[in-house]
Amino acid sequence: MKIHLAYGKKGLEIEVPERNLVKVMSMEGAPPIPDPETAVRASLEHPIDCSPLREFARKATTACIVICDITRPVPNKRLLPPILEILEQEGLQRSDITILIATGLHRPSTEEERLHMVGEAILSKYRVVDHRARVPDEHTVLGSTANRTPVSIDTRYCEADLKITVGFIEPHLMAGFSGGRKMVAPGCAGEETIKALHSPLFLEDPHCREGSIDKNPLHHELLQIARMAGHDFIVNVSLNAKGAITGVFSGNPDKAHARGVEFVRAAVRATVPTPVDVVVTTSAGFPLDLTYYQAVKGMTAVLPILKKGGMLILAAECAEGLGGAEFSTMAKRFPSAEHFRDWILSNPVVVDQWQLEECAKAARHADVVLVSSGVSDEERQGLFIQSADSVEEALQRAFDRYGSSASIAVVPKGPYTLVEIDTPV
Repeated sequence: MKIHLAYGKKGLEIEVPERNLVKVMSMEGAPPIPDPETAVRASLEHPIDCSPLREFARKATTACIVICDITRPVPNKRLLPPILEILEQEGLQRSDITILIATGLHRPSTEEERLHMVGEAILSKYRVVDHRARVPDEHTVLGSTANRTPVSIDTRYCEADLKITVGFIEPHLMAGFSGGRKMVAPGCAGEETIKALHSPLFLEDPHCREGSIDKNPLHHELLQIARMAGHDFIVNVSLNAKGAITGVFSGNPDKAHARGVEFVRAAVRATVPTPVDVVVTTSAGFPLDLTYYQAVKGMTAVLPILKKGGMLILAAECAEGLGGAEFSTMAKRFPSAEHFRDWILSNPVVVDQWQLEECAKAARHADVVLVSSGVSDEERQGLFIQSADSVEEALQRAFDRYGSSASIAVVPKGPYTLVEIDTPV
C-alpha cells in the first residue's frame, strides 16, 4: 500500500505491505471554520472567561504580543491584524506595541522568516523582535517557583501593560500540549529558566509526555511561571492536517487554553487495539523537520503504541542538519542511552540535553532508525539511532528481525497525532 508521509516541503511516498499494516494513524481533525477571520474577531469580542480584549487595551499604554518562531505553523497573518486593530482603536500607538518572537533557545529569526511569519504589512509598520534567552540584561528576574526554578522573563514582556500571547494547540512531547502558558516560558524565558524547565526533575516523570495535562508537573510549573510574569489574554487556534483553522480559543489564559486542549484532544486522537512491532512516523514535515533537534518530537509521540523492543522508523528531512551547536556536540559524547541517562541524573543541566534525553527515552524503548537526507552517518553517531536510505530498507530489517508477519502502524504527520492504545476516553 502506498502512503504519503509529511517529509520536508514535498513529502515522501512509501510502500507498506497491506498484510502487515494495522492502521494508518491520521488525525481525523475537526472541520475547518468556514470564516476564520470572523471567528477570530468574535473570539476577541466574546472571549472565554474574561473581558473583551478591547477592555484590556483601553486600560493600557503599552502592549507586548508574543508569537511563535518559524518552527511553529501559526497563522499569524490572520490572527494579528484584528488584535492590532483593536489595540489601535483603543488608543495604543504603533510605537507602543512590541511583537515579540518567542524563540526560547532556538536560533534568531531571519528577515525572510519574519516576513513569512507576519507579512509585509505588519513587518513594515510594527516593531517585530526576537526574544534572546542568552542575553541576561534583557530579562527581569521574578524570583523562584515552589520547585526552585529560577524565573527570568524577557523585560519587554514583563514591562508591557498588556500581555497577549498568540499560538496554537497541539500535542507536545513534554508539556502535554503546546500553546497557552508555554509562550511565556520557555518561549520568553532566560537561559537558566529554560534549562531548569528541561531538567530530569520534570522530563523523567512519566506524566511529562504528549497528551498529559492534569498530572504533568511541567504543565503546572509553566502555569506558575506565567502567573508570576503576568499573562492577560491568549489567542490560540487549532489546525487540521492542511493547516486550516478548526477552532479559536481566546481569553483567560488558563481557561481558554484548557478549552482548546479538550477540543484538540478529541480531534487528533488515533488508536490501535494493541501495541505494534513497528511504527513508521515523521516529524510532520516542514518546518518541524528542518533539524533533527526538532524532529525528535516525532519519535517520542509514538512510543505509547510501540512494543518494548520494537522498531521506530523516523522519516525526517533535517535540511539544516542536527540543529544547535550544543546539541550536536553533546550527541557525540555518550556511548549509549543508558550512559547518558546516568550522566544527566548526576550533573547540572546543560543546554539542549533535553532533546538528547528524548532520543534516549526512545532508544531505551525501541530500536530507532532514521531515514533522512540531511543527517550524515557521521552526525548520527551518538544519537543512539541507526540509519537507512529508505523506509522500505528499514522495514526489511524489521521483517528480518520480527518475522514476515510483523505488525506495522504508520503515523504520517507524527507529533500532530495523539496516538494511544484503544481504551475509552
